[in-house]
Amino acid sequence: MDSYLIQVNGHGDHPPMLDVHLKNTGSTISSGKVKGRKPRWAVRASEMSKKTFNPVRAIVDSMKVEPNPKKAMISLSLGDPTVFGNLPTNDEVTQAVKEVLDSGQYNGYAPSVGYQSCREAVAAYYNCPEAPLKAQDVILTSGCSQAIELALAVLANPGQNILVPRPGFSLYKTLALSMGIEVKLYNLLPEKAWEIDLEHLESLVDEKTACLIVNNPSNPCGSVFSKSHLQEILAVASRQCVPILADEIYGDMVFTDCKYEPIATLSTNVPILSCGGLAKRWLVPGWRMGWILIHDRRDIFGNEIRDGLLRLSQRILGPCTIVQGALERILHRTPPEFYHNTLSILKSNADLCYAALSAIPGLQPVRPAGAMYMMVEIEMEHFPEFENDVEFTERLISEQSVFCLPATCFEYPNFFRVVITVPEEMILEACSRIQEFCEMHYQGAEGAQDLECDK
Repeated sequence: MDSYLIQVNGHGDHPPMLDVHLKNTGSTISSGKVKGRKPRWAVRASEMSKKTFNPVRAIVDSMKVEPNPKKAMISLSLGDPTVFGNLPTNDEVTQAVKEVLDSGQYNGYAPSVGYQSCREAVAAYYNCPEAPLKAQDVILTSGCSQAIELALAVLANPGQNILVPRPGFSLYKTLALSMGIEVKLYNLLPEKAWEIDLEHLESLVDEKTACLIVNNPSNPCGSVFSKSHLQEILAVASRQCVPILADEIYGDMVFTDCKYEPIATLSTNVPILSCGGLAKRWLVPGWRMGWILIHDRRDIFGNEIRDGLLRLSQRILGPCTIVQGALERILHRTPPEFYHNTLSILKSNADLCYAALSAIPGLQPVRPAGAMYMMVEIEMEHFPEFENDVEFTERLISEQSVFCLPATCFEYPNFFRVVITVPEEMILEACSRIQEFCEMHYQGAEGAQDLECDK
């Protein structure tokens, strides 16, 4: 039988190390076949990987269409404000990271939920009398996407369901299905500036409903909910005792004619996990810095949810420490005019795009109030040669080299999404090409009827 000698060595500033020595007493370890088992290769992908499905990638990758070689490609599809270089982050933001990097103080592991001082900085930034926050209410994450993943993982078990907006950000469904969580889609109403169909929402709740996802301001809609509508949403959650996962990554990215209301400021009794981050408002999506804000004034989550988030955060040992070190300066020293200038550009682009597309027969854009997107309805009856929004956008690429995402990606067919972060001249050129495309393929009521008869 083998015996083990464990020796603890340690000196100076170094922690003790365990040295394990194996003393062989003469027994041998067999290296041959295990009795009763025939060795064979049987490596298979996990069930979780098989359940992971990104509808945007699946649809876009299957389009396989070449742009018109005579026209430069204009992509209005990617929700990354940095692509064209017209929306750089502020100098204060980059300088904060440079100083942290030069300091050499943030090169090691941090606690999995983030440095205490950095959590304090986030709590101080979002703290308000209506929704007080302390450092222990903040979990730092690797981007808002991981914040959403952790929030879902702590609130829902396999076999339960979550309520997700339609149209909505595809990541919710991707994450949920990979975890064995059912997705129930509640409708947003384009004729009401994408407000939630509250009756439909409440009809979906059952004993297995684990949480309600509220995305405000919205991707893909660019909508911003009013205070009164948020109160109506909270009333449903309160009646049904369903916690809210608030995706507020576009928080405060609203145009001048409306106001953003963090949902947690409007309720004292509904427990809320609010997910946010630096990506959009500070225009640094690649820095992967997000957070979860825990709002639980009635202690409904209790220690269990907090402990669960702590354990889940330990799976990857926290977000980038360099960006953590810069957080306080980024949050508290970025000048207000930076946010104002960004929003002025987005609103100007939104107004230009809305006006141009509203004038095109067969299209019905829905005016956005914030975020970086606009949804446009395709009156498919006037484009009978196309089966759906995917075919419409495919042909738009091949003929005009303009790439808009078909809203089938967001579970909402016969619309497409436009990203409004591109330079103004590019927005105008894209709208001009979309107009040319629609004029080429538009059929009035009689023409569309004739074409249907010919099929």
